[in-house]
Amino acid sequence: MHIPDLTLPAKLASILGKLPSTPPCWALVTTLNQLKKRDILPVDMSLLAGHSFEVHILDADMHLRFTADDARFSVDSTPSEPDLRLAANLADFARMMLREEDPDTLFFNRKLVIEGDTELGLIVKNLLDSVDWSATPLQRFMAV
Repeated sequence: MHIPDLTLPAKLASILGKLPSTPPCWALVTTLNQLKKRDILPVDMSLLAGHSFEVHILDADMHLRFTADDARFSVDSTPSEPDLRLAANLADFARMMLREEDPDTLFFNRKLVIEGDTELGLIVKNLLDSVDWSATPLQRFMAV
């Protein structure tokens, strides 16, 4: 399935940007923990432990903050700057997750912004590249 190059309408984005980020962030960390548990996300948690992350969905103005420890991902509610921030429009994140675009292409086309710890960013980018999305319910749903 091809994801069109669209951005969310401004009115929808303004509504989404005002909603609390905890529910979608909780969904994100729950998904990451489940993918890790099922060995779909081949992560060495010792490389991520002690770091904070932010996924900024630009066109929805949503900031999803989470941390990692040696065993799992958790919602982060601290006001400090994250160690690593990934920012893109929703369609670009979807393209990356469905492997229509790889993170490098999005980055070099300035559709994915990676800010913060460079070494941590490389670890996360390589981790995203290594995920077998065909083993996830999302991929099976998108194939219908």
